[in-house]
Amino acid sequence: METRSPRLWPYTPSNSPVALPEECVFFCSSEVIPLRFITSESENILAGPALQNYCASFESEGGTVESLLAEHDAPPMSIRRPFLLLGELANPYRLQDIGVGPLPIYTVRLSGLCRTYADGLDNREVTPGVIHITLARTAGWWEKTHLAMATVEQMKKMVVWLDQGRKGTWKPVKPAEGMLHFESENLAPPVSDDIVWDGHVELVEREEPPVNGSQIDLKQVMVPIHANYGCYDNRGRLARCAHIAQRDFHENMFRRGSSKKWADILDIC
Repeated sequence: METRSPRLWPYTPSNSPVALPEECVFFCSSEVIPLRFITSESENILAGPALQNYCASFESEGGTVESLLAEHDAPPMSIRRPFLLLGELANPYRLQDIGVGPLPIYTVRLSGLCRTYADGLDNREVTPGVIHITLARTAGWWEKTHLAMATVEQMKKMVVWLDQGRKGTWKPVKPAEGMLHFESENLAPPVSDDIVWDGHVELVEREEPPVNGSQIDLKQVMVPIHANYGCYDNRGRLARCAHIAQRDFHENMFRRGSSKKWADILDIC
């Protein structure tokens, strides 16, 4: 497993010639270090110290995550908490720009929840702009995303960056619905034809593949959601990131519909 520069990801996630990290990685400003996926022996839902200990045990060629944190003079795993990275915040290039500091990142599976485009544009540094990703429910849905073990200061720094100087545009919350598991395999989400729409609710009518990693207590996980307007409303339906690339969404859908309020698309603790 070779280390790589954070500058390998120079564009927005869905437009970059290099995808977001496919494996678990340890991010720091000088390099992105791949991590070996470690299978948990616990059958319990992971939370608190059990989750911290498991995340600390992931290994690189240079040692465990805990040893990497110590090597980079970063706060230990014992004071870190789970923080979902749904899009741009999983981009090493962007994390380097934000100056977030050393951050272990893990691949996970969302169930019953999907990544969808926020109804707002971030035009910093990029033309035509970045449309960040927020979280919404969809019964029966599954897809892969990223989870960081971050300090409170790192979480605040990432949310402040999303806010773009407008405090409260993005809100860190704990979801009260859905499930989250560690995911070690390539995972294809449902296709558009798998989603049934009755004019009010979207539902996936396809059996979810078996999980292969431990479950995480999602009610203990922080995730930034777009609290200003929520997500884009495509005639009552969601514009899921798994089905619509960012550039296609920006050119063909954005600003041609309305918005769903965040409180209507996600229940929180």
